[in-house]
Amino acid sequence: MDDEEARTRLLDAAEALFYAEGIQAVGMDRIRTESSVPLKRLYKIFPAKEALVTAYLERRDQRWTASLRAAVATSTDPIAAVFDWLAQWFSEPDFRGCAFLNAHGELGTGLAAVLDVVRRHKAGLRELLAELAGPGREELADQLLILVEGATVVAALDPGPEPARRAREAASVLVRESPRT
Repeated sequence: MDDEEARTRLLDAAEALFYAEGIQAVGMDRIRTESSVPLKRLYKIFPAKEALVTAYLERRDQRWTASLRAAVATSTDPIAAVFDWLAQWFSEPDFRGCAFLNAHGELGTGLAAVLDVVRRHKAGLRELLAELAGPGREELADQLLILVEGATVVAALDPGPEPARRAREAASVLVRESPRT
């Protein structure tokens, strides 16, 4: 196994375990066992747990954002498509809420690299919502972000599509009422 394959195995194991059980609940030895990567190689690729957590979140951000962007790219109503995509995500059997908020909730501001990834993810989501809202509708983008985040938190407590559906309805009202410049 080369370093790239080892890195992929480590990130796959980390993502499955961290998302399902929490970052602090999963030790590096468990990651090593689940990934079948020798401990020496694990620490060569990720010298500290913070580096593994950061890489896990960066990879998750890329995949999550690409999937959301693909969902809205072909829609005639891209803002509604955001909430339709969320409804599907919230209905997945392994849905455990937002990995980024979960990480921040567990780790707080103590790990600067992790906090940076969380902030970049949220800024990227806000940027996407601003693109969808259109020029001059910054307030609408902020409101949509709050709806997305709120629906995600509610769905983490009670998984299923309903929080996304209710947020979609609220977004529809906001879009209609938001002035265009």
